[in-house]
This record gives sequence, C-alpha cells and structure tokens, in this order.
Amino acid sequence: MLWNVQKARPLWLTNLQHLAQDEEDTDLHQSPGQLFNPPLAHSLSISNCGNVFCCGAEDGKIRSFRITGTRFEEDLCFKAHTQGVSQVSFLEQDPGQTFLLSGGNDGRVCLWVLGKDTVQPQKPQKHLHSKKSTSKVKLKHMTEASPRVTSSLCIEHGEKVNWILGAELQGSKVVLVADPSNAISMYQLGEL
Repeated sequence: MLWNVQKARPLWLTNLQHLAQDEEDTDLHQSPGQLFNPPLAHSLSISNCGNVFCCGAEDGKIRSFRITGTRFEEDLCFKAHTQGVSQVSFLEQDPGQTFLLSGGNDGRVCLWVLGKDTVQPQKPQKHLHSKKSTSKVKLKHMTEASPRVTSSLCIEHGEKVNWILGAELQGSKVVLVADPSNAISMYQLGEL
C-alpha cells in the first residue's frame, strides 16, 4: 500500500494473491511437504533512486515494482528461493547497475543483478563466516532467473535468514546475515 500520511488514507494498493493468479505459472509450484504457500509479503526494499522497490514473498518469488506518479506497476517477477523470501535489500552500487540481496527460509543468501542483459556471473572472492567453519559454507552460482535478472552469487548459509544487510567494512563489500542464532554472520562479496 502507498499511503498519503497527511490524509491517513491509501493512495494505491495491490494484492499479491491477485498478481500470482495472473502469472503464467499458476499451477502452484510448491516446495515438497508444503500444502499451500500464498504470496504473503515478508519484506520491502526501496532502491536508492527511489522509483523502484522490491517485495520478497512467502511463495519464494521477488516482485519488482516501478513507481509511476502515484501508482506502481509490476516491473518483473522471478522465482528466487525454494521457500519464502524473508528479506530483500538493495545493495547500493554505481548508478549503472542494480544489485539486490535476498535471504530466504531455505537458508540461502543470493545476490541478483537486476535490469541488465544476461551477463556471465563473477566468481566470488574468499568469504568470512563468523560462527561456522568455512568448510561447511558453500558458494555456488545460480542459473538465470529471468532475461532481465541474473543470479550473481548464492551462499548456502544453512539457517533460515531473518535479516540481511549489504555494507562496506574496511574497504571490502560484505553481507551481514542474522538468523535464529545469537551470532551475526559476515560474507565478503569481493569486487562486484
């Protein structure tokens, strides 16, 4: 919902369930052992430019919306995780590229390149993890999710992701990950 705070009323709203019904893949691809997985909104993130936002949903999809005046239009939708997308967060970069971080209930943290033609994913540099040995942490490249979305990196975190944040610490780009444990994990992204 887009609210007019001065008048305390919504200017625009959309229902993700209606959007899901309009999508081509309405045959309800569900995770094994899961009977029903509606597209409940879990997380929103607004890009630095302020005219694009993404929504992570329980159906494992990320939906991107573009602001046009006082309305939003769905720009793209792609399957990002095998379970719900608990967090999405724009990773601020140069104006020419848009990176989006996502964390899911499937224990993965993914880095997506939005709005570009398909490019070859870059190999990640070494990573750090504060609570597990690095031998247990797997880094792998994902396949293209949509012609306008490329998965650059997927980190097998192993725990349900509660929160993610892209940051720069001592000149290195990192992702901070909070999960149900009492420790914050940190992964180095290297050069993007």
